Amino acid sequence: MASLFLALAVTTTGLYAGFLLTFLVVVMPGLAVLPDDGFTAAMRRFNEKVPGPGFLIVFLGVIVFPAVVLVAGTHDWEWPLVAAALGCSVVSHVVTIAGNIPLNKALAEAESVSGPVSEPTAVPVPAPSPAVPAGDGGESGGRSGAPDGGDSAARTAFETRWNTLHQIRTALSLAAFVLLIFAAN
Repeated sequence: MASLFLALAVTTTGLYAGFLLTFLVVVMPGLAVLPDDGFTAAMRRFNEKVPGPGFLIVFLGVIVFPAVVLVAGTHDWEWPLVAAALGCSVVSHVVTIAGNIPLNKALAEAESVSGPVSEPTAVPVPAPSPAVPAGDGGESGGRSGAPDGGDSAARTAFETRWNTLHQIRTALSLAAFVLLIFAAN
């Protein structure tokens, strides 16, 4: 019985770590080059879709399945690995719940204040001119450079903090996955 739940723990933790890693190395770098309105609109839509039923099964599974393995009993050498993996997953979830989710909510609330953005606008990157000092154009991580207030301020309050927290939870989830793989062998 414990081996079935250990397999489920490895599977759900691997899926979750892979999801977080994909966001870290593909999605967020892709979004970083968008102008402020495109970035904030995309993140808001992701935040609306992510907590669906499939995601919640995986999100909860990374806690439930290792806990069941510990309760059901493991070999003496597996116990510390599974406990450490569970600890990493719990801390990752704490980071998500205490850090990333409040930032997601603040980003959503900023939309309701500034109004929804129906379509992100493309902002051409202007060539630097004597009137526009280097670094003030569109080359700064995709920011439009225009002081629009709403989306620019929302992105500034969100992006760096969210990415830092996301790096932490990704590292913890990858560590949990590796620990569970060793426990399963």
